[in-house]
Amino acid sequence: MPDAIGTDFTYTDLGRLRDDLMRHEILGGIHVVSPAPTPRHQLICMHLAAALRRLWDERRALVLCAPVDVKLGESDVVEPDIVAVAAERAGIVGPACIEGAPDLVVEVLSPSSRRRDRGDKRGLFEQAGVREYWIVDDEARVVTQLVLESGRFRETEVRDLLRSAAFPGWSAAVPPMFDSGAFDV
Repeated sequence: MPDAIGTDFTYTDLGRLRDDLMRHEILGGIHVVSPAPTPRHQLICMHLAAALRRLWDERRALVLCAPVDVKLGESDVVEPDIVAVAAERAGIVGPACIEGAPDLVVEVLSPSSRRRDRGDKRGLFEQAGVREYWIVDDEARVVTQLVLESGRFRETEVRDLLRSAAFPGWSAAVPPMFDSGAFDV
């Protein structure tokens, strides 16, 4: 279970912490600590990152995997599983963190993050202007695709072919994202 340990926490405070291999985020000034992801979680991230690499190869986007801080405000710093920033907006990627809303944010649900990813983070990403947010649910084998339209997320459940709204022309089949191949993880 993640631990909320403090209020009025800022990005400056986050920089003072020692690396403890935990995930540290700030949501509305609350410092939230979560355990490292499971191997199964990371396998799904690898499938997605491999599919998103096409955006990097085509020089359409900078694609980064956790850990990388995304600073949406001094009191709102998240560490999504995967982010993509369109090439024309690459200036928001600084030497220490991404400063501003990425074009695409991906979160793979885990037991400790399920409620937060669907609730607090969804609202934060919508308010910050993230163009597209994917919530990947391994248990249900579905990707919830949230696309920003007129300042609000439109939600669609995708089980077959995921097509990006933020990066037109990009698509990937959903079922292979959940395939662990020869490994039982």
